[in-house]
Amino acid sequence: VQLQASGGGLVQAGGSLRLSCTASGNIFRENALSWYRQPTGKRRELIARIKDDGATEYARSMRGRFTISRENGQNTVYLQMSDLRPEDTGVYLCHEVQLGGKDYGTQYWGGGTQVTVSS
Repeated sequence: VQLQASGGGLVQAGGSLRLSCTASGNIFRENALSWYRQPTGKRRELIARIKDDGATEYARSMRGRFTISRENGQNTVYLQMSDLRPEDTGVYLCHEVQLGGKDYGTQYWGGGTQVTVSS
């Protein structure tokens, strides 16, 4: 499975961005797509996860300004970010985990897209 993230860039505080990540390859129909972020020098942290049935899960600190969605036919996951703050700066990575089949539990990471929020 390959994951290609895009949509990052430089934005002023208070602005919005929409990230996209398309998964390709041998993707089992039962899966979960997630967005993580890793600020420079800090640990990677989960933003949100969405399963193939549309069920979502958000990290508590990410609720409200971040919205995850997916387009199953395209195996694409989106992250709509609003009211961005300088502390949101970091590399945003997409992640996929297989939830069925012989590869159950196998995880994949995309290369990430940089988001920089200026004050």
